[in-house]
Amino acid sequence: MKVSLITVTYNSDATLQDTINSVWLQDYPDIEYIVVDANSKDETISIIKNNNHCISKWISEPDRGLYDAMNKGLKMASGDIVGIINSDDFYHRPDAISMIVEAFQSSKMDCVYADVEFVDPSNLHKTVRYYSSKRFALSKFKNGIMPAHPTFFTYRKNFEKYGLYKTDYKIAADFELLVRFLFKHKLSYYYLPIDLMKMRTGGLSTKSWKSNWIINQEDLRACRENGLKTNYFWLYSRYFKKLFEFIPRLF
Repeated sequence: MKVSLITVTYNSDATLQDTINSVWLQDYPDIEYIVVDANSKDETISIIKNNNHCISKWISEPDRGLYDAMNKGLKMASGDIVGIINSDDFYHRPDAISMIVEAFQSSKMDCVYADVEFVDPSNLHKTVRYYSSKRFALSKFKNGIMPAHPTFFTYRKNFEKYGLYKTDYKIAADFELLVRFLFKHKLSYYYLPIDLMKMRTGGLSTKSWKSNWIINQEDLRACRENGLKTNYFWLYSRYFKKLFEFIPRLF
């Protein structure tokens, strides 16, 4: 089973090498690694060129945002299953992809997801938040709660059948895609109980109150577009539950 991993970059020279190294060190033998760059101005392109031993395909050109770049990567992919690894994230275990493939083969499900650790950018060994996908259920979508998107893998044919990321979303196209795939189209899913990767804090969806406002607007839209009833009260209730994510490994 071939696995396509996609990394989207823009001026990512401070973190990209860690991401590439974590893919290169995977023990799974059949990985296609794709990098989609948005015409970076720093040393990102040099890093990409210096890692031809690991990178299967790459492009560098202007795009219309993060999700447009992800869609480019999906269109370039030829693997049976596909996953996204952001340019400031990394797999901290060499068997991450092997375990994902094993989960697909044993569960016979359409999708697999796991847990993720958020770490301090200045100390990658310090976990500041642990996002567990264990308690996810379809009913949680109405609260804006979803499986950890960076750990989400599915068959490439599902993107071809049910569509790519919607590029008119600014922040929550990943949430919309999961609602569409799992709730609307009833794709089966399997939870793999491991911390699959580490993410540096400070990403697009965690920067400011304005970002959180946009997320909730887009989450509401995503649910309504896919036939799921929700409201702002249900969506904002998740922030209380998020407090428990800052107590890693106690649940």
